[in-house]
Amino acid sequence: MRYFTLFCLLVLPLGAARAAQPIQISSPDGAVRVTVDLTAQGQPTYAVRYGQTELLQPSRLGLQLAGADLSQGLRLTQADKATTVADDYQISTDKRARCRYRATRRVLHYAGPAGGPQLSVIFQVSDDGVAFQYLIEGQSKDVQRIEQEATTFRLPASAKGWLHPHAKAQTGFANTQPSYEENYQRGIAVGTPSPIGQGWSFPALFQTGGHWLLLTEAGMARNYCGSHLAHESVGGEYQIAFPQAPEKTTPEAALLPESPLPWRTPWRVLVVGKSLAPIVESTLTTDLSAPAQTAALPTAPGKASWSWVLMGDQNTTYDVQRRFIDYAADMRWQYCLVDALWDKQIGYDKTQELAQYARSKNVGLLVWYNSNGSWNQAPQTPTNVLFEPESRRREFARIKQMGVVGVKIDFFGGDGQSFMNYYQDLLVDAAAAGLLVNFHGATLPRGWNRTYPNLMTMEAVKGFEFLTFDQRNTDQEATHCATLPFTRNAVGPMDFTPVAFSEIRGKQRRTSNAFELALAVLFQSGIQHYAEVPEGMTAQPAYVQDFMRSLPPRWADVKYVDGFPGEYAVLARQAPDGRWYLAGINGTDEPKTLQIDLGKLGLSAGTLITDGDTNRSFRTQPVSGKTLSLMLPARGGFVVRP
Repeated sequence: MRYFTLFCLLVLPLGAARAAQPIQISSPDGAVRVTVDLTAQGQPTYAVRYGQTELLQPSRLGLQLAGADLSQGLRLTQADKATTVADDYQISTDKRARCRYRATRRVLHYAGPAGGPQLSVIFQVSDDGVAFQYLIEGQSKDVQRIEQEATTFRLPASAKGWLHPHAKAQTGFANTQPSYEENYQRGIAVGTPSPIGQGWSFPALFQTGGHWLLLTEAGMARNYCGSHLAHESVGGEYQIAFPQAPEKTTPEAALLPESPLPWRTPWRVLVVGKSLAPIVESTLTTDLSAPAQTAALPTAPGKASWSWVLMGDQNTTYDVQRRFIDYAADMRWQYCLVDALWDKQIGYDKTQELAQYARSKNVGLLVWYNSNGSWNQAPQTPTNVLFEPESRRREFARIKQMGVVGVKIDFFGGDGQSFMNYYQDLLVDAAAAGLLVNFHGATLPRGWNRTYPNLMTMEAVKGFEFLTFDQRNTDQEATHCATLPFTRNAVGPMDFTPVAFSEIRGKQRRTSNAFELALAVLFQSGIQHYAEVPEGMTAQPAYVQDFMRSLPPRWADVKYVDGFPGEYAVLARQAPDGRWYLAGINGTDEPKTLQIDLGKLGLSAGTLITDGDTNRSFRTQPVSGKTLSLMLPARGGFVVRP
């Protein structure tokens, strides 16, 4: 016994000393490094470097529960050995069909007050970024509640941000905010307060030390709320913020996170790189999300015709929608979306006729629904049929029997935990009925399109519809579109509803027709709904129409080629047959000269379509050789098809 006591006296201080040393976690290639430490007050911190460049200065970790503070007064009890995470999977609704994830995983265990819940932080560091989540464990059988995350992201003072102002709940059309529908603030100094006063939405893009960093979250289960960055970020330190009080489905429903133990939180995700390539090409949001929990449906991603955005509510009629079915069939698109008021202006029986007619044309019919229970005042119908489970399942079964293949569900009420559950309830019940899903007026995908393969796309963007509402939005379209490939569309499918060659009634469109054409490739969505109407498409040159017919229903891969957020963007997307399509836009008011290395894409020959003599005309020419030299006019664009 005497020798055992002496052994303990010798070993325990050594263990404590080791525990006090910073913990290092490196990516498989060694370029990305995380350093985890503990302050004298027992506050865990982490910092991130890429090579020799400091991306995040020591930032805080931890949670504040209703009954325990797991953000300070902690001690590190164990640092597990580093292990390797390997995951290979396929997905049909995102930027890459075959995904490969490799990361270094390390779990750090902390002890707080005796007898209370204990905190672990799980880090996974990949070549393209850093992810971490919390694990709360303990003996209590009671439901635990998190009141605040201590999590912060402390940027160097010289960093610049491309940030989306988070909206105030219950504002906007018929009390439908927040729905991620603002313009990004571009290149602003870190620490700048949000102009709306509610902080900044994910994803948040930063440039620091010649490197890029994109912050977002992924792996959203049913036991948490959606989050964003807080309004105040003194010294460039951004803290996780939770939803506003109205962001829940009913007055008694959960707003902030609550769950029994053990409890895993969503992943906090940092995509990092020396260039913008990892920002555009990374699949971390789906890499870190749960594998498919519902079966994939036999109907696939594709393209869709859609009357509403240029023609409005009054044209949701039988005759107009039949014409748009013919339009989709002629363009070899897979779907036609019938928007709001179809139940009143067409009716269920005639909608069934439309669905059967669409099927005869090899087109799938999609129909619109209002999500609302009590959280919005939007009058568009069908309404008040999806919130209650029994009503929802009856409705889904009914329209499936009618021949409808998917639903667009609109006007959600925020990011509270009850809404995170409602989204997933809709996806599960739609999958059981055999229906595809598109969420509008909604939150971010957060990797759900991997977990629920019937989720085709989500809006969460100031899309084309806003150009029809206000000339100020139309004036900003080019800059806004040149920002989105590096921000919103970098974290999941985005239903912007692009491509309009026609004029917008009462508005002056500022972009060229070639700019609009380029968005068909530049933007990614599981189902891509095009804004253009039949007459506008017919008025375009035959080679433009043929290009729109030739686009594959889904993409196999993406490559960043060139660009800068808000100024210009050039991307390449690969079709399932291996061929590459190239597209670019100029988001500025000045001409832009581009030198593009086609050899890197294996594009030795193709056809260029770009701006003609006016911004409403096109020109085309063959492309060959290894380099494409091109001058894009102000707010112009181009595509190269194989």
